[in-house]
Amino acid sequence: MLRIAVPNKGSLADTAADMLAEAGYTGRRDAKDLHVIDPQNDVEFFYLRPKDIATYVGSGALDVGITGRDLLLDARMPGAQEVESLGFGGSTFRFAGPPGRFDSVKDLEGMRVATAYPGLVDGFLDEHGVAVDLVPLDGAVESAVRLGVADAVADVVSTGTTLRQAGLEIFGPVILESDAVLIAGPDQKDGTETLLRRLRGVMVARRFVLVDYDLPAALLDQAAAVAPGIESPTISPLRDPEWVAVRVMVARHGVNRVMDELYAIGARAILVTAIHAARL
Repeated sequence: MLRIAVPNKGSLADTAADMLAEAGYTGRRDAKDLHVIDPQNDVEFFYLRPKDIATYVGSGALDVGITGRDLLLDARMPGAQEVESLGFGGSTFRFAGPPGRFDSVKDLEGMRVATAYPGLVDGFLDEHGVAVDLVPLDGAVESAVRLGVADAVADVVSTGTTLRQAGLEIFGPVILESDAVLIAGPDQKDGTETLLRRLRGVMVARRFVLVDYDLPAALLDQAAAVAPGIESPTISPLRDPEWVAVRVMVARHGVNRVMDELYAIGARAILVTAIHAARL
């Protein structure tokens, strides 16, 4: 039975649970449940603190897990390896300090740097040959400079508004671009490939839609240039021998532009259908 670690709370928890449900697995129905068995799929789920998941998987106590790339690197568990990016929970890590005080990461030499991700930041600074005094915090990192416990901070940045409100400015290179990832332990267990294939199918279903339309057969090359699909469009004959029916996969975010262009070429009866599951 494949043992899967899932975030029990935090920004990754709900989307991870939704993704597993879309992949056909039966997870918990009560937020208080910490262990759920899905006998039909031969898996069991363990709902854990996101920060602990890499430790459990890397030690071999659990087989695979869903966590953030930032949390994986911060844990520094050599047995835990990233298998696949899952396309949600994106975040960016940057350094920030008082305006005008720091220009580059080298300026941090010997300084106090506050962060909630000491393992991640320490590894990054080691790669750049910079030694600092790390100040581990569990939240509200942006207040560390104002309160005098640090000279700079390393934290998640989205728009930078929170840091600016704390009187800080971003400097230096990006520490990490993070998102949710599937991780695995040192030994691949039965069921891991099935899980990965299903999760990939969910990601495809979320990114793409099916577009069906009717088109004069003479315009097929023009239409295929607009919407070539994953491999190529599926073409079916219609009762009118001069027309064909076309089905093609199109990226969800650009589907309205594609519909406009197909209509301008001469396509009619253009329909868009969501994809609920896929295997490519």
